Amino acid sequence: MEFLARFALLSDAAQLALTGGLFWAFAAFAGVMERRRMKRRDVSRLEQVGWVPWLGLFMSAAIIGGGMLAMSLPVVIGGM
Repeated sequence: MEFLARFALLSDAAQLALTGGLFWAFAAFAGVMERRRMKRRDVSRLEQVGWVPWLGLFMSAAIIGGGMLAMSLPVVIGGM
């Protein structure tokens, strides 16, 4: 709960930068999972586990995270 209180007290730019970084971390995870899925050759095993659109999740998270980081960049660099 202390984390949420500290997050609420951050500036808007710092909140955007932190959230954008989390989106990029998730995008990296989705990219790794997509790479693992593409290397797998056993289709029957893939059907047992299920199907997750890792590429779509990667692209969405990377675009959202990049936009958030780009919006917060001037304030974070400027130090205001």
